[in-house]
Amino acid sequence: MLIDIVFQDRRSRLAARHPQPERSYPACVSNIVVMKFGGTSVADADRIKRAARRIVERREGGANVVAVLSARGKTTDELIAMAQEVSAAPDPREMDMLLSTGERISCALCAMAIRDLGHRAISLTGSQAGIVTDSWHTSARIIEVRADRVKEALEEDHIVLVAGFQGVSTVTQDVTTLGRGGSDTTAVAVAAELGAEVCEIYTDVPGVFSADPRVVPDARKLDAVTYEEMLEMSSSGAGVLQLRSVEYARNHGVRIHCRSSFDDRPGTLVVSEGENMDPAERPIVSAVTHSTSEAIVKLVDVRHRPGMAARIFTALAEAGVEVDMIDQGPPTGELAQIAITIPRDRMRDARAALDPLTGEVFAELVPDENVGKVSIVGAGMRTYPGVAAKMFNVLAAEGLNLDMITTSPIRISSVIPRERVESVVRALHAAFELSGPDTIRVEETFERQGVE
Repeated sequence: MLIDIVFQDRRSRLAARHPQPERSYPACVSNIVVMKFGGTSVADADRIKRAARRIVERREGGANVVAVLSARGKTTDELIAMAQEVSAAPDPREMDMLLSTGERISCALCAMAIRDLGHRAISLTGSQAGIVTDSWHTSARIIEVRADRVKEALEEDHIVLVAGFQGVSTVTQDVTTLGRGGSDTTAVAVAAELGAEVCEIYTDVPGVFSADPRVVPDARKLDAVTYEEMLEMSSSGAGVLQLRSVEYARNHGVRIHCRSSFDDRPGTLVVSEGENMDPAERPIVSAVTHSTSEAIVKLVDVRHRPGMAARIFTALAEAGVEVDMIDQGPPTGELAQIAITIPRDRMRDARAALDPLTGEVFAELVPDENVGKVSIVGAGMRTYPGVAAKMFNVLAAEGLNLDMITTSPIRISSVIPRERVESVVRALHAAFELSGPDTIRVEETFERQGVE
């Protein structure tokens, strides 16, 4: 309460020094658009000004705008490097305090640029915007959004800039961050709470593609994908949207539009199945995705008794290590072999969690970090036979033995050696004939970004 009084008094004194013109404020706010700008979109002063102009154009077009910004360019990587200069194992709480500064810088600078364009703007941290999370540092999940201050600012005719990637734990009152790509989740969560008409995600590519354009130059831009397809694509390596943001959008019915920061062309809509999706025109396979950030943890001679697997995966869960693929071979007597895939940058955490179980639950932990994952994704796979056969024929023609395979109704994934990932992606993309008229050369993408 005392803090609120102090800030209210400060606002009153500032208002007296810098009076604003009289305006009539609506009793409620409608026609809300949430615009999220990624790190490359705000990487320098010119791009921040460009983002500010784009935001102002939407406001002058009649929309009430909330913009969520990522840290500028490589700022997050630079902050991580700073931490590693002073500590071999930085404390997670202090890492969140450090990493959350990047998005705050972007928002404050963009608010200044918007004010110079003649519009009212206010920048808010994640906690000020009401982003409430659990207490997992560096990979927190949003529990709820208490957007009263955002709504109040919109009613006062402000453009609101919200720092992405961050929130606050109500349990510890500490700053938390949401993991890589967390600004996407911030934007979708705010859009859901405000009932926004659309959540626009502005990136360095024009939308979602049938493969990474840097690997497959003739990859085709997809006009629309379902939430389920986008979930599978995000979980199997597509970097356009963070997985949690798509989950949140599906659960709350938020319409996402992935667009380029560098032109005004329509991008890719992420929508519910059936919306803008003609089943007759839906491809069997929509995309080939890949990831080279995987690692395999092989557990040798796991005791084949009830409760052993539970102890393994409970230890990983308590350490916050996300598990993707799981493979258990047939037991030999009282012993079995288990292999799992995890993010490669969580290997140290996984080993720390599992090492105490060595000897009691399993005999040995063998890491393998020289792996990657390739996947095919498509809603049409549900009812079309022969897709798996075609994929595995391609992999056989590439001379590959498959380490691990996992499937869902609309995805097939396989672990292969990391150095073979890109060539296999190109082979699968060609085999399923995913190129089309709406393609983009990777050189054009980088030209728009100003990358040489």
